[in-house]
Amino acid sequence: MGEGGGFQLGTVGALSLSVVSSVSIVICNKALMSSLGFKFATTLTSWHLLVTFCSLHVALWIKLFEHKPFDQKAVMGFGILNGISIGLLNLSLGFNSVGFYQMTKLAIIPCTVFLETAFLGKKFSRSIQFSLSILLLGVGIATVTDLQLNLLGSVLSLLAIITTCIAQIMTNTIQKKFKVSSTQLLYQSSPYQALTLFVSGPFLDGLLTNQNVFAFNYTPQVLVFIVLSCLISVSVNFSTFLVIGKTSPVTYQVLGHLKTCLVLTFGYVLLHDPFSWRNIFGILVAIVGMVLYSYLCTIEGQQRAREASAQMLQVKNNESDPLIRAEAGAGHKY
Repeated sequence: MGEGGGFQLGTVGALSLSVVSSVSIVICNKALMSSLGFKFATTLTSWHLLVTFCSLHVALWIKLFEHKPFDQKAVMGFGILNGISIGLLNLSLGFNSVGFYQMTKLAIIPCTVFLETAFLGKKFSRSIQFSLSILLLGVGIATVTDLQLNLLGSVLSLLAIITTCIAQIMTNTIQKKFKVSSTQLLYQSSPYQALTLFVSGPFLDGLLTNQNVFAFNYTPQVLVFIVLSCLISVSVNFSTFLVIGKTSPVTYQVLGHLKTCLVLTFGYVLLHDPFSWRNIFGILVAIVGMVLYSYLCTIEGQQRAREASAQMLQVKNNESDPLIRAEAGAGHKY
């Protein structure tokens, strides 16, 4: 499951797990919220994280991964920030139209690119930027319908974008800096995320729904879907950290838009949601952008690997060539 134990999940496996689990939980939560009337998203997320922590604790107990303590201040700050970003995204959806909320999600990629370029010195080629533009255009065509603006909703969206970008960049940088696996990071940060949302969830959900989560009528059917949602969330949370750690925050967001397209398609096929030619055209454009992004990332990755290999070979040749060393020594004599 991570470093120092169990099994390793490759990049393709991580991406596949993320797509399957995310689409599954969206369909499950849609049934829970739309059909059964349980609309307490933030509180539900806190339960997700609590179940995730308990599941990982069992996994640790049976030695599927090793516990690796590191900077507790970094873990606490990261966990709380993640919790805040989830709460702000839910508030953004509550105080904005669906179209504006979709625009908020689309803005996460360019914001992440800007932050990584400005503060981490990461470079994105024009080809990659072009492919991301095609992707965002396609998802925008498929999902953005109405754009109703209001000041409070706009401020909440801006805060949601910034906190989400920083949290996802930190997910990647913390794993690399402290040499911890996605599982180890999730295990240590999930209690802080869960506590942040557990405390704020009932208040935020009450503000958005005018209902009390503790006064809701928990029928057996509702409880079954809540348990199912919590179980699927373990896979969602694990694969999220895994994908960001193995790839990058931008790739994770690209994957997120693939999930959006799949959810729209499944919604039409399974739930008979309304679907138009605009949705179909947007999804096709988005798929072109995703394929192009994947292809360019593969090509650039292979190019970087060849350059690194050539550099290492050159260093080895310089170190092992006695003629070069002799010439260098002769040069010092003169």
